[in-house]
Amino acid sequence: MREDDLRASQNVDDRRGQGGGGFGGGRLPIGRGGLGIGTVVILGLLGWALGINPAVLINGAEMVAGGGSAPTAQPSARHTAPNDKIGVFVARILGETEDVWSKALPAQANVAYQKPTLVLFSGATTSACGTARTATGPFYCPNDRRVYLDAQFFQDMKRRFGADGDFADAYVIAHEIGHHVQNLLGLLSKVQAAQRNAPNQATANALSVRNELMADCLAGVWANKMNQRHANIDDADVRQAIAAATAIGDDRMQERTRGVAVPDSFTHGTAAQRVRWLTTGLRTGTIKSCDTFSAQQL
Repeated sequence: MREDDLRASQNVDDRRGQGGGGFGGGRLPIGRGGLGIGTVVILGLLGWALGINPAVLINGAEMVAGGGSAPTAQPSARHTAPNDKIGVFVARILGETEDVWSKALPAQANVAYQKPTLVLFSGATTSACGTARTATGPFYCPNDRRVYLDAQFFQDMKRRFGADGDFADAYVIAHEIGHHVQNLLGLLSKVQAAQRNAPNQATANALSVRNELMADCLAGVWANKMNQRHANIDDADVRQAIAAATAIGDDRMQERTRGVAVPDSFTHGTAAQRVRWLTTGLRTGTIKSCDTFSAQQL
C-alpha cells in the first residue's frame, strides 16, 4: 500500500516512553502489587473469550493484587504527528480516516464526523475504559472517544498469525475507527444496553459479533473511499487484509489457543464472516451495506 500521499493527523497522543501511565518505563508491573505477564495474557484471552473488555479484568485483578485502586490519571498528551517510521504510518492512516469519514459520514448518514484521538503507547497506559495494555490489543473506548494502540500488536499479528503488510496494519486501525463511526451513529450505546439486558452470555456475545463485523465492514468502506482518492491499494493489499481478517477470526483464534472452537463464546465473528463483511464494505463503499444488525445471514 502506498501511503506517501496520505496526510498525517495531528490527533495522535504519543505516550510511548511516558512511563506507561503510572507503570515505570511502560513495562508491565511484575511482583508485589502487580501482575506477571503470564497472568496478564491469560486474563486478556479470558476477557476476549467471554466478550468482556480485557482491560476491565486486568484492572480489577491489579486492584486485588495491590490492595488499592487502578491508576486513573492520564499522561499529558502530545498532539503532534510522530516522526519515527511506525508513528508516521499510524498518523497517516489516522489522517486518511479523518479525511474519508469527514465527507462520507455526512454524505451517507447526515451525521457530522468528529475526529477521535489515537493514543499510541508502549506497554501500558490509562484510558477511560480501564488500563490499556499490549496484551489487550487495540481497542476503541467510547467513554473518551479514543483509540488505544500499542504498535507492537502489528509485530504480534505478523509473528503469531502470519498477517503481514501495511494494508493489514491499516485495516486494524480502520476497524477501531469503525467503532468510533458506530458511536457517532448512536449504535454503540444501543448495543451495550441490549447486552446488559440480554438473557444470557451467548446472546450478549452474538450482539458483540454483529457489532464487530459492522466495524470490519466500515473498515472496508474506508479503504474503498481511500482508494478512490489515491488509487493506492491493489489486489496484493486486499489479500493482506483478508489474511489478517482470517487470522483473527474467533474460530481460528480459539482453535489455536483452546484447541477447539466454541461458537457461543464468539465475540468478533468467524474468519469467513470477518472476510465477508470486510470485502462487502470494500466492494460497495457504503455505510448502508454494513447493516449487520438487520442481516439474516452473517
